Amino acid sequence: MNSLSLYELNNLVRSTLEMTMCDEYWVHAEISELRENRHCYLEFAQKDALGNGLMAKARGQVWANRWAYLRSHFENTTGQRLRVGMQVLVKVEVTFHELYGYSLNVLDIDPTYTLGDIARRRKEIMDKIRAEGIEDMNKELPLPRLIQRIAVISAATAAGYGDFSNQLHNNARGLAFVTKLFPATMQGNEVESSIVNALNTIASEQDDWDVVVIIRGGGATTDLAGFDSLILAENVAQFPLPIITGIGHERDDTIIDMVSHTRVKTPTAAAELLIHHQEEELDYVNNLADRIIKNGLSKIANEKVRLQAITSKMPSLYKAYKAGEEARLDRKLSAIQNNILQSVQRMLGNTAVREQQLRLYATALLNKEQNRLDNLDSKIKNADPQRILKLGFTVTRINGKAVKDVSLLKSGDIIETEFAMGRATSEVKDTKTHCK
Repeated sequence: MNSLSLYELNNLVRSTLEMTMCDEYWVHAEISELRENRHCYLEFAQKDALGNGLMAKARGQVWANRWAYLRSHFENTTGQRLRVGMQVLVKVEVTFHELYGYSLNVLDIDPTYTLGDIARRRKEIMDKIRAEGIEDMNKELPLPRLIQRIAVISAATAAGYGDFSNQLHNNARGLAFVTKLFPATMQGNEVESSIVNALNTIASEQDDWDVVVIIRGGGATTDLAGFDSLILAENVAQFPLPIITGIGHERDDTIIDMVSHTRVKTPTAAAELLIHHQEEELDYVNNLADRIIKNGLSKIANEKVRLQAITSKMPSLYKAYKAGEEARLDRKLSAIQNNILQSVQRMLGNTAVREQQLRLYATALLNKEQNRLDNLDSKIKNADPQRILKLGFTVTRINGKAVKDVSLLKSGDIIETEFAMGRATSEVKDTKTHCK
């Protein structure tokens, strides 16, 4: 029986492949393994329609002389590094080695195919988010008027985190902010899980924070793939506090940029956004205080003018009131006299004796009424405010109203005291209440 050694068999396979598969082929597949060591070693795989079972796989390699160029071209075009799980379109030649077996020698990579796949995956994620009705949930949360307590998700050693903190806490107007770092991995395979864990921690102390800031700076834009995650997007979209993202890239939005409350380009831009928000609120409060003070001063000035006008009219008002009362009393007295004379005349007749008695009676009655009128006039004079003030009494007012009870005053009140000759303004230092 004729037999072949294993080497001879493999050599035959190699020769057959080289004769029958001499062309180059464009192949689309998923990268299931990838490692770099000057050269790039990969494993390609194809899964079934459900994305579960493997249908095919093959080893591949990109030799160093091609790898430097292909990697740079791919990253500059797509903004991402080649990584496990990525769909790629590669130009390969089929090789077979007696010792290492079957593999694919990668000659070229088409980045536009991967861009299309990235766009497709992003679209699938956003379609899912929209179907769940949560795309705008975080955007619709109102920003608090006062933003001072800020939960920050970032890598502790990231340059972007340092830039954010320096910009925020050293602002030109000295606005005060309280920040706390919730550390997370901001590149690589752990981005999704570490940011979700940080969000869960912040949610457990939700009442302690006004907003959440997710920032990343100093890393390559090729490390952004971890932010295009359905689970991460769902957590950001449904988070109960407004989330501001400053992931440090300008060309494209990541999925979490699309569902966060506000997206800015860089960590320092996130700090500027918060500072500007607080400056606007501070300016509003200052303007409101100015208007209140101006309105208050205007009202006080108007009240002073009104009080002075009333005070200047008091003597003339008193004279007019006195003249009116005297005229009224004279008319009343005259009417009484006439009534008495008529009544007495009817009772006594026209005899001289009775007339004399009537005169005496009328005179006595007139004297009595005159005394009463004199007493009333004396009381009116005694009640004259100017006379009371001239006796040494004063009138104390606060806010234009007379003070009748010292308990209505407190230390620091500004009061106005009216004397017979002028007024004085003073500040209350202390009050004492006398028992009745």
